[in-house]
Amino acid sequence: MSISSPKRPSSRRPDPAGKGLSELLARLARSLSLHWKRSLAAAVGVLVLLVLAAGAGDDAKDDYSVPGAESQQAIDLFQVHSPAFGGADSTLVFTVDKGKVSDPAPRAAIEGALAKVSKLDGVKLATSPFDAGGQVSKDQRLASVDVRYSTDPAQIEKEDGEALIKAGETAEPQVRVEERGYLIDLASEQEAPVGELIGVFIAIVLLTMLFRSGAAMGATLIGALIGVMTGQLLLAWLSAPLGLPTFAAQIAVMLGLGAGIDYSLLIIGRYREQRAAGDDMQHAAARAAATAGTTVVAAGLIVMVAIAGLLTIGVPYIGKMGIGAAIAVGAVVVSALTILPIMIGAFGRKLVPKHPEHVQTSPAFARWGEIVTRRPWASIAAGVVVLLIFAFPVTQMRLGQPDDGNQPESRTQRVAYDQLTEAFGPGSNGPFLLAVDTPKGASETKRQLGALRQAVAGTPGIATVPPASVSEDGEMATLFAIPTTAPQDARTSDLLARLRDDVIPKATAGTPLKVYVGGNTAGFEDITDKVAGRLPLFISVVIGLSVLLLVMAFRSLWIPLVSALFNLLSVAAAYGVVVAVFQEGIGASLIGSESGIPIISFLPVMLFAILFGLSMDYNVFLLSRIHEAYNEGDGPRESVIHGMGRIGKVVVFAGLIMAGVFLSFVTGTDPIGKMFGLGLGVAILIDVLIVRMVVAPAVVTLLGDRAWWLPEWLDRALPNISLEGRRETDDGEAQRGGALGRETIPAEA
Repeated sequence: MSISSPKRPSSRRPDPAGKGLSELLARLARSLSLHWKRSLAAAVGVLVLLVLAAGAGDDAKDDYSVPGAESQQAIDLFQVHSPAFGGADSTLVFTVDKGKVSDPAPRAAIEGALAKVSKLDGVKLATSPFDAGGQVSKDQRLASVDVRYSTDPAQIEKEDGEALIKAGETAEPQVRVEERGYLIDLASEQEAPVGELIGVFIAIVLLTMLFRSGAAMGATLIGALIGVMTGQLLLAWLSAPLGLPTFAAQIAVMLGLGAGIDYSLLIIGRYREQRAAGDDMQHAAARAAATAGTTVVAAGLIVMVAIAGLLTIGVPYIGKMGIGAAIAVGAVVVSALTILPIMIGAFGRKLVPKHPEHVQTSPAFARWGEIVTRRPWASIAAGVVVLLIFAFPVTQMRLGQPDDGNQPESRTQRVAYDQLTEAFGPGSNGPFLLAVDTPKGASETKRQLGALRQAVAGTPGIATVPPASVSEDGEMATLFAIPTTAPQDARTSDLLARLRDDVIPKATAGTPLKVYVGGNTAGFEDITDKVAGRLPLFISVVIGLSVLLLVMAFRSLWIPLVSALFNLLSVAAAYGVVVAVFQEGIGASLIGSESGIPIISFLPVMLFAILFGLSMDYNVFLLSRIHEAYNEGDGPRESVIHGMGRIGKVVVFAGLIMAGVFLSFVTGTDPIGKMFGLGLGVAILIDVLIVRMVVAPAVVTLLGDRAWWLPEWLDRALPNISLEGRRETDDGEAQRGGALGRETIPAEA
């Protein structure tokens, strides 16, 4: 490899703030690795305390409120005047193969089961399907019962769902019983951790291939798994006081496992590099912590900031999912900085590479760096074209809510959904609940409600509207409007908008009636609208804070701005893949999914926050080594080639491991989990293989010396986070050392 760029003398100004962080991490790593036995005992003690705290904590209570939304106003009205319609609900579906459900034996079995259901805690309404207004199919072979609780969904426990299933199934074998609804989902949400186990297996294989050492693989995996465990214990402890949703734990495992392995991989890789260069154990541990450890801190902070940006959406459970994910990332960062030095002390010489060339500069990645920087404009153009191809389907994205019709055919929720669709039409699975605030005792109320019902029933797209039911206090009425289309159908969304914006205002003009359209379908539409309305603010906050952190880390203005631009393209490409698979059905059968599934409303913002943060992770991993080479005197192109030679293999393997962890979650049955797993996994592959290995090196080469330029006034105003672990000696000369003979080391503790 020949590079004609002359060596450029280092002109980097002292950085006391960055130096302080590097030296702190170096001292910590040196102490933990030297006294690893007592440190290990302390770590075990902390875990035991967390286990005890998690066991004493209360279970999470999901808060699905959407402040300011019309569906939330309907819920609030129900909770005051008709608690049965303001709490959780589920549906029991009774069927017979022969005869009718109204025959003596089936009817007795159904009514007996409903008697048990009615006695369950929180059940407010479980009306017999054979009473007036009950739901029995025309062929008399199916009866449906909506079980309504006065208990808020946030207060429902998994045991409540299990009790409902047990009570309902007492009608067997006289009739078959299937169930769907919130309580049923809650009762069946925990599955064997197949995705997690597959992800760990993939990580074991790839780490062994990278390190060619069982000890290095084991130390890396232990550090990551302890971080994930710590994160889960913290979530279990804090779930009740913070109001974290149950889905936050799944996102935390997915993100914590991927990020934890990557962070541990980076530190162990740098430690082995230093040992191969001749450093002793404590010195190598300190050097790895001061360089790779500082990079992990910066990368973790960016991910945490990006995910915590979900709080700006204004939907509590979306923001709290972000808090849960940020806690998980923080836990794996702390684990990487503390547990890994302990593992270094425990494994000792087993972590020293037997063949130093395995951890030195990779000739293959250095040659690749030469190729992509030889014609940087061509490299950028090729990368952008590929990203745009992946992103193209995003123009067809339709937000909505996957429903039980997207569940596997073997699950009771899917069976019940299909049975109800066949018996009463697809809209029966997601009726609109009209909460009507009425003046108490007004003589005209009955006529006005009749006119409202007639107007709604006459709207194209409405199948039926049963008569209004008036609350016991006479201050509100409830109307069920059943659409002709399924809850996730785009026509149902259009129908909802037409009812709210046109039909209902005209029908209630000049009356004191106040109507709020609620129900699950309307609620999900309101969440979609809320997310869309806050999206510009959310994106601005995430990008702004991430760019600011990168400016502080790299003392560069152009690098963070260009990185943010290409991260946006990576995210758009991930959106495109998710739309192509789930909505358009391209390759959906390969992952056990169906086509035509709308993209869940909060997935774009969650994916954006996670992917933007993780993309910045790999950005920091790569650019920190390029910047390190530049500060040592390399020219712009030479620093890119040297940086890629040093870190390219690690970045690629880290990306493959994280992508493998995420993609393993498509093996689950939940379509939402599949969406997250596929979107995150493919996005990481796109980001690492295209943006980091092709576009980013070409961009840095084109920018030249300007890549690391920062206005003096901004340089003075911002704190400096050093990622190179550099220290200044008493005479002002930078100490030299490390794996390539040009790195510097922090002061000894």
